[in-house]
Amino acid sequence: MSKTVAFELRLYVAGQTAKSIAACANLQRICETHLAGQYRIEIIDLIKNPKLAAGDQILAVPTLVRRLPKPITKIIGDLSDEERVLVGLDVRPI
Repeated sequence: MSKTVAFELRLYVAGQTAKSIAACANLQRICETHLAGQYRIEIIDLIKNPKLAAGDQILAVPTLVRRLPKPITKIIGDLSDEERVLVGLDVRPI
């Protein structure tokens, strides 16, 4: 039985590059700060699973896809601009 999450996030990366590692760390920090207990992150490495890029129409990495709540939104980059990420996710800063 899985708990219901308000935010379902998918982060597309390509290997362990500096940008990919930064995006993972930044996303984790932002989620813990602003969405504690309300989110699930799925990290997809397109080096290992290149076919998965087509489903969400990924053109650049790293790309964060907010699958829930709808509508689906995308944020491209290392997610270092916290304010931009919060706006993209439609989260109000606390």
